[in-house]
Amino acid sequence: MKYRKLGKTGLNVSEVGYGAWGISNFMWVGANDDDSLKALHKSIDLGLNFIDTALGYGAGHSERLIGQVVRERSETVYVASKIPPKNLMWPSSGTAEEAFPSEHIIECTEQSLKNLGLEALDVQQFHVWSDEWIDQGDWLEGVRKLKEQGKIKSFGVSINDHQPENAIKLIESGLVDSVQVIFNVFEQKPLERLFPACEKNNVGVIVRVPLDEGGLTGRIKPESTFAEDDFRNNYFQGDRKRQVYEKVQDMAADLNVTVEDIPQIALRFILSQPAVSTTIPGMRSIRNVEKNCSLSELGPLSNEQLNILKKYRWDKNFYQAD
Repeated sequence: MKYRKLGKTGLNVSEVGYGAWGISNFMWVGANDDDSLKALHKSIDLGLNFIDTALGYGAGHSERLIGQVVRERSETVYVASKIPPKNLMWPSSGTAEEAFPSEHIIECTEQSLKNLGLEALDVQQFHVWSDEWIDQGDWLEGVRKLKEQGKIKSFGVSINDHQPENAIKLIESGLVDSVQVIFNVFEQKPLERLFPACEKNNVGVIVRVPLDEGGLTGRIKPESTFAEDDFRNNYFQGDRKRQVYEKVQDMAADLNVTVEDIPQIALRFILSQPAVSTTIPGMRSIRNVEKNCSLSELGPLSNEQLNILKKYRWDKNFYQAD
């Protein structure tokens, strides 16, 4: 496993981190706690040292599983969590006072620490963000108080889906240590302004949705089905499964690889970007942990491969209904 600096936090984080939404049994169906615990332990065995979760993932269930594992390990494992907006609006909506009042920030952080059984979070993040909020409300007071009390070591935001430019002002303000953003072969917009701004201001980049919620695994086919309450029923609604399937088939042909190679190539595409600190695929099985953690040693893709993948930029937002 290779490691990179998470911006001005100074943390040396594994290139491949652990995205812990999928183990929460919230909107993702099929996670088994025993398997999730084994997968978490295996990832640490393989050098992974960064885990990203959120208070809203299964009402703290994800945090409790992570806390159980981290407390059992002697290795240093960095934990990041996220505070849901008080008005429960995704993407961001309303004022900063409505979404992240200071009291709410402190209460949620203390609940996350209780769930995790830890004294401090390495990174605490807002689960949504709007650059209009920089000069609004008392959110910054809450963040500073938590830092002064030693309950959080650094502060970040999770940028709204497909709105990477909606954090540029925050990045340039110097108030944020890291940002979390959707970036993958299909979603390449962060390359334009966000990544250069992060590099210039020494802000860490955590890449989420690296495999497009499964679209870049090669396992989504026109006939694929999901459990009734799995969010992917909405994400891949209508003709979307066929569209994804055909693009992945074409991608494999253009790269002269098998479809089974696409997930690893998709993750290496992300890690080929110098602005990226870590990427956080969801991993609910030891098999996926082993495959994803091993790719760090393979290094970046060739310029030829990167140029081919640039053609697969796809300006779409499957989170929105048709």
